[in-house]
Amino acid sequence: MNDDFSPFRLENQLCFPLYACSREIIKRYTPYLDGIGLTYTQYITMMVLWERRSVGVKELGDKLFLDSGTLTPVLKKLEAKGLVTRERSKEDERSLIVTVTEAGDALKTQAAGIPAQISRCSALTPEEAAELYRILYKLLGREATV
Repeated sequence: MNDDFSPFRLENQLCFPLYACSREIIKRYTPYLDGIGLTYTQYITMMVLWERRSVGVKELGDKLFLDSGTLTPVLKKLEAKGLVTRERSKEDERSLIVTVTEAGDALKTQAAGIPAQISRCSALTPEEAAELYRILYKLLGREATV
């Protein structure tokens, strides 16, 4: 019996190349992020804060596809580094607001070259990258923003 299309073959799983690619991309970020003292998850968190300045933890988790159990330790470490503050919302004490600090803003300058460095690591054309971006967001159930 030909087993080439078995659901148990790794090669037939869409999830596997997505997983492997994600790990490889994060590995490529690591030397650049080590230079500014951030993990990948801390970096993407800071990216949202550099854009928004201040955001609720729930909204931040939704934007990053992270649950509070993953996000809370990330935010605690960023706060310990002096890059963000966390405080209760004045309108709703149940909500925690994260705000980038002056030191967090200064880190943005150090991180400015990272996206260009990473884009040089890709074998994709800009058109292929845009199409992949669109498809991945479709898989995530969200509309691509670019």
